[in-house]
Amino acid sequence: MIRRRDDRGSVTAEFAVVVPAVVLIIALTAGTLSASGHRVRLEQAVAQAARLIARGEGEARAGAVVAAIAGAAATRIHEDGELVCVEATAAVALPLPLPPLRAVSCALSGGR
Repeated sequence: MIRRRDDRGSVTAEFAVVVPAVVLIIALTAGTLSASGHRVRLEQAVAQAARLIARGEGEARAGAVVAAIAGAAATRIHEDGELVCVEATAAVALPLPLPPLRAVSCALSGGR
């Protein structure tokens, strides 16, 4: 008599192991893309804010621009010789222990 192995339950067990792993990978990929997009917006916001301050706009206006473009971001403005620099940091929207996003941009102050 030849005995055959019964593999009927193995597909269900493999499926139960693979599905959570695939869902986790998709979630992490989507979160990474979202964080990358936020980083680009943050860089654009600090560049615009640095140009505004270099043209003589107020620091409140520059902070409002950063907040409008990049959302809730802490903004710091400082001068470095003839350059005016804007630095902004924002928290990552992923539930992982990652450092905050940071962007710095400088513009020639134009004789301020």
